[in-house]
Amino acid sequence: QVQLVESGGGLVQPGGSLRLSCAASGFTFSNYPMSWYRQAPGKERELVASISRTGGSTNYNDSVKGRFTISRDNAKNTVSLQMNSLKLEDTAVYFCKSSIYWGKGTLVTVSS
Repeated sequence: QVQLVESGGGLVQPGGSLRLSCAASGFTFSNYPMSWYRQAPGKERELVASISRTGGSTNYNDSVKGRFTISRDNAKNTVSLQMNSLKLEDTAVYFCKSSIYWGKGTLVTVSS
């Protein structure tokens, strides 16, 4: 019954931007920290960014610091990931996560 649905993925050129969104339902969204993970081809899934229940605290993978911003809107049950200055190595399937629950992922492809 818990549902996490990512959107916003697509093809973008190096240096470009994308904004990913995750719509949550089936649980009390504001009670959970939220995270974005990603999995690149041939690599393990890794944590990209996380945000506390109220949005007052965030943390980022060193590889995206200064380029990505995680945010949440508890009134809309959404968590977002603004991705700027995208690099080829950012190409991956991006997943929204809350506790033990995962979304299905959205593909981000950075290519010329």
